[in-house]
Amino acid sequence: MSDQKLRELLRQLHDELERTKSLDPKGLELLSQINADIRKLLDPDQENPKTLMDRLQSAIDHFEVEHPAVTAALSQILNALSNAGI
Repeated sequence: MSDQKLRELLRQLHDELERTKSLDPKGLELLSQINADIRKLLDPDQENPKTLMDRLQSAIDHFEVEHPAVTAALSQILNALSNAGI
């Protein structure tokens, strides 16, 4: 997957988070960790996609009930990374 595609998905997630009124502390922590993992993934000198994939799944599980739009955005990122073989 190109960096541009990943950046577009991240922008969509960011936009969705801006529209989300309330996130609990655990959700904010998960999203912060995912952001750091994605930045590492975009850095060609770093590799640790397993952590990112696990965190994305944890975030999806966490947001699934109360924030379906955030869940959908996270799922798109997870699917895109999986399709790219990460």
